[in-house]
Amino acid sequence: MNKFNILTSDPSITEWGYAVVSIDSEILEAGCIKTIPDKKKKNIRKSDDRVRRISEINQKLIGLIKKHDIKYMLAEAPHGSQSAVGAVMIGMVAGMNQTISDCLGIPIEFYSEGEVKKHLLNKRAATKQEMIDKVNDLTGYLHDGPKYAREAVADAIGIFLTAENNSHSLKFLKNLSS
Repeated sequence: MNKFNILTSDPSITEWGYAVVSIDSEILEAGCIKTIPDKKKKNIRKSDDRVRRISEINQKLIGLIKKHDIKYMLAEAPHGSQSAVGAVMIGMVAGMNQTISDCLGIPIEFYSEGEVKKHLLNKRAATKQEMIDKVNDLTGYLHDGPKYAREAVADAIGIFLTAENNSHSLKFLKNLSS
């Protein structure tokens, strides 16, 4: 089996963190896809504006998948919300990940935020800065963007590090590629 790359995501409609990681654990590219709601008073419904934002994210993700020949995907499982709008957004990002997986035939695995923090920091509650520091300590990779992007990228890489240790599928694929 040839070497291949993995796309790992910290999904959010506002700040979608991602990292492209080789099966050999090399971080090839990482970043944050930031979308901004249209605040202008046009005759645009909020749902139409959300569709525009989804399209921006999907275009970037599909571009990454093509550019890096992605064969496996990992993502944080979206979790709880405190509002109806938040619940809608959670459903949207979960659906986006699963739809890309289904349409492109790329397997996907989900990890909870708590699983990642437990694996990396041995606790389920941690600050964003603790996650950034731990990912930097483990990988030597520190994203140089704004704070929100560093947080999103650290979470995306943290998902990979958790899967690398816990995923039977990823371990199997690593063995096949070596």
